[in-house]
Amino acid sequence: MVRPYTYPTTCKKRLFSVSPRKLLTSERRGICAPSRIWPLMLSQNTTIPHHCDDQPFEFSKVDPKLLSDMVKDKRLDSLTQLGGVRELATLLETDVQRGIGGNQADIDRRKRVLGVNVFQKPPSRGFLSFVLEAFKDATIIILLVCAVLSLGFGIKQHGWKDGWYDGGSIVLAVILVIVVSSVSNFKQSRQFQKLSAKSNNIGVEVVRGGRRQSVSIFEVVVGDIVHLKIGDQVPADGLFLEGHSLKVDESSMTGESDHVHVNGDRNPFLLSGTKVTDGFAHMMVTSVGVNTAWGEMMGSITRELDEETPLQARLNKLTSAIGEVGLLVAALVLVVSMIRYFTGSTRDEMGNREFVGRKTKFDDVMNAVVGIVAAAVTIVVVAIPEGLPLAVTLTLAYSMKKMMRDNAMVRRISACETMGSATTICTDKTGTLTLNEMKVTEVWVGKKAIAEDGYLAPSLDQLLKEGIGLNTTGSVYRPQQTSLPEISGSPTEKALLTWAVVDLGMDIDEVKRHCEIIQVETFNSEKKRSGILMREKRGSKRIHTHWKGAAEMVLAMCSNYYDHTGEIMIMDDGERVQIENIVKGMATKSLRCIAFAQKSSNGRVYFEKLEETGLTLLGILGLKDPCRPGVEAAVESCKNAGVKIKMITGDNVHTARAIASECGILGPNEELDEAAVVEGFQFRNYSPEERMDKIDRIRVMARSSPFDKLLMVQCLKQKGHVVAVTGDGTNDAPALKEADIGLSMGIQGTEVAKESSDIVILDDNFSSVVTVLRWGRCVYTNIQKFIQFQLTVNVAALVINFVAAVSSGKVPLTAVQLLWVNLIMDTLGALALATEQPTNDLMKMPPVGRVEPLITRVMWRNLISQALYQVLVLLILQFKGRSIFDVSEKVKNTLIFNAFVLCQVFNEFNARKLEKKNIFEGLGKNKLFIVIVGLTVALQLVMVEFLKKFANTERLTWEQWGVCVGIAALSWPIGLLVKCIPVVPNK
Repeated sequence: MVRPYTYPTTCKKRLFSVSPRKLLTSERRGICAPSRIWPLMLSQNTTIPHHCDDQPFEFSKVDPKLLSDMVKDKRLDSLTQLGGVRELATLLETDVQRGIGGNQADIDRRKRVLGVNVFQKPPSRGFLSFVLEAFKDATIIILLVCAVLSLGFGIKQHGWKDGWYDGGSIVLAVILVIVVSSVSNFKQSRQFQKLSAKSNNIGVEVVRGGRRQSVSIFEVVVGDIVHLKIGDQVPADGLFLEGHSLKVDESSMTGESDHVHVNGDRNPFLLSGTKVTDGFAHMMVTSVGVNTAWGEMMGSITRELDEETPLQARLNKLTSAIGEVGLLVAALVLVVSMIRYFTGSTRDEMGNREFVGRKTKFDDVMNAVVGIVAAAVTIVVVAIPEGLPLAVTLTLAYSMKKMMRDNAMVRRISACETMGSATTICTDKTGTLTLNEMKVTEVWVGKKAIAEDGYLAPSLDQLLKEGIGLNTTGSVYRPQQTSLPEISGSPTEKALLTWAVVDLGMDIDEVKRHCEIIQVETFNSEKKRSGILMREKRGSKRIHTHWKGAAEMVLAMCSNYYDHTGEIMIMDDGERVQIENIVKGMATKSLRCIAFAQKSSNGRVYFEKLEETGLTLLGILGLKDPCRPGVEAAVESCKNAGVKIKMITGDNVHTARAIASECGILGPNEELDEAAVVEGFQFRNYSPEERMDKIDRIRVMARSSPFDKLLMVQCLKQKGHVVAVTGDGTNDAPALKEADIGLSMGIQGTEVAKESSDIVILDDNFSSVVTVLRWGRCVYTNIQKFIQFQLTVNVAALVINFVAAVSSGKVPLTAVQLLWVNLIMDTLGALALATEQPTNDLMKMPPVGRVEPLITRVMWRNLISQALYQVLVLLILQFKGRSIFDVSEKVKNTLIFNAFVLCQVFNEFNARKLEKKNIFEGLGKNKLFIVIVGLTVALQLVMVEFLKKFANTERLTWEQWGVCVGIAALSWPIGLLVKCIPVVPNK
């Protein structure tokens, strides 16, 4: 029977002296959990079993809200009442060593009862918000007002049947422009949201069923045991189980910049969204998703994805400048047209004066005035190239989507365009230039190389097992004794553990059972080593200090060394030089050299820091990490593109030089150049003047620290370079932020590095970095193509309408026709030119750099020539078209409109290639371009032949169509001839 809980009178005193674990397992006594435990775990209205032996306790009784509050508020007293973290693990049915069971039914149950690890995001912008935003444009509002007035006067004068055409046409054209731009912006917004969701989906290492595995952050559940290391983001709220030297950055939650120590005694609380800055640990998840402090905060924050990029800012200035010119021209057209109308200088199609003073009807006057105002406003619409920002958005969205397929996830869209200007790439070695598949290929003990089946003394064998098995952040999981072990950790850790398990026969669980770790010093990128202090649990209970790290760093701490028989030998200067030469020989074979050393002592530990002197060298392992296939070709591609590659690595100078030569970073002439390869300490000790003088010659920096990388980026930027930097570690964050483009690694990169970067290279491959460079250049070039295309239309339309208005008082291109041209060039033109794919020619051009103007002299040459041709031909048609073709005024205006639109269609092909004469090269690869051109021509045919009243056109004969096509087609040979004119490049 279940009823609200009351204490049994006979056992009140006993309840508070019994631990929660005993309470939960004490079936024989019939004792239930005391009120000090249950209120934390259960909501007020929950009833609990009176007889615990009748109903076994299930975690489904846990109240997620109360558990969440305990961790968020860091209530240590509440945790103590529960009996500590391990008792809470029992409540959550978690084994602190093996984690949760991991079967799907258990995971689903935990999600259902205790929540899922996703945040409730504010609703995204709907389609209507983009429509309303488009309606707010001032020119659109003025056009709609003009359209409504024209509609009213037209219906009044000609009736409903014929009076709605002029005003209604403008309304329909405006609506079409709004709908097309709104749909385009809405789709790009959805695209950016998808990319954002993908960037938030990070991998988390959990232990389930005793097996360490990587799962999505969204799949983490309450009760999971999570492995944390430097640079990781804490995936959910939880409690510290075990670990060493753990520090977290809680600034994202508290705003405090000081790093917080987390341990099992005073502060076991870990908050979701915080970053691990030092140490490593296992934590038990207690709250997920909206039940965490981070979840509550994220529920009210939406990430702005429509950031204004530097190029968009430059284009907005250009748009404003052109808009001002357009306003001036429109104002002149308005004034001149009004003067000509009211002075009786304008005539209708029959040749009669339109304004004859008081004899003219008021409705006719208003219709004429509205028409003049609409024409002037439409000139502004055409003059303002609002398609430029749209073109940037389209090309960025398109390139981001394509880059994702090419293993590059863009986090900040401005990086797409900036990458096109990159002049220098500073790259890591391990995992970027190499495969990051480490394997132990050489083992040296003392001065002797040990073969795979070589003899090692049992004492030395045991010390190596302890040094590798305990001083590691990796793990070994063997489901069954006969099965192959699953080894987790970084590539270096996996290689060392694999060698110890396979070659030494190490049983890591046995090593851990017989040793107690007292203190840990985690790997440090400055010192390039890690160490542990341990005590034997059996026998003499001796204390051992174990160090592991870069060979020359560890070697400097040693006074003795073991030979393969287990004898300890004194390391004098001669012996040290011999061992250093062994390391140098291994490094010249591109091997990463890891040394192991230890020091033993009897009795108690009297020092807080690990011993760093007088150690005995155990052995040196050489790890081979082969270069990635295709990396040499990628480096060569960058060199051809005028982009300099600098390799920055923590490896020693000999390994670094060997890899750089293998990858092609060091050319044959540079291999012997002392200035081309430097070490980090040399670089940082240069004077500022020396650094600036030598930086361009440096190709490789070995034994570098994160500070050295940051210093190099700063120096390169001072010299005017646009710098891209790759990084994977937490300490790389400053350099990634300082660089113009930060590129983090998706596999080996820490979450801190990813958050500091602009682009995540998903496969950690240098070839993908080169792909990003290609796409960056493609984005920049596509936008230049569209600027050239659009400005040609702007110049031609402005000049034609202005000259015609001033000379005759009539504009040949009506409001509806100009809006149609606006739609072609703004949306369809942007879509056609913004989706051009990168070509190999892009990687043969020099980098743009910081100071190159957006509109180059080559673009001005192409633009002015085409605009002059269009203006010349169309003005001839304007003034001589009726007599040349013997047609009416309306047919002449239709010819001008048709020829003008077709000129833009043909000029779109010219815009595909800024400098190359063959404008059809690669056309077959861009199916979208062909579709858009075909669609434009088809719609133009419909406009002229079937929408006569809507577009104010007349049907044309086949001959007249042939003349229009011929006029437009002449833009191709003109473009070809113009490209033969040499242009002095911009300085």
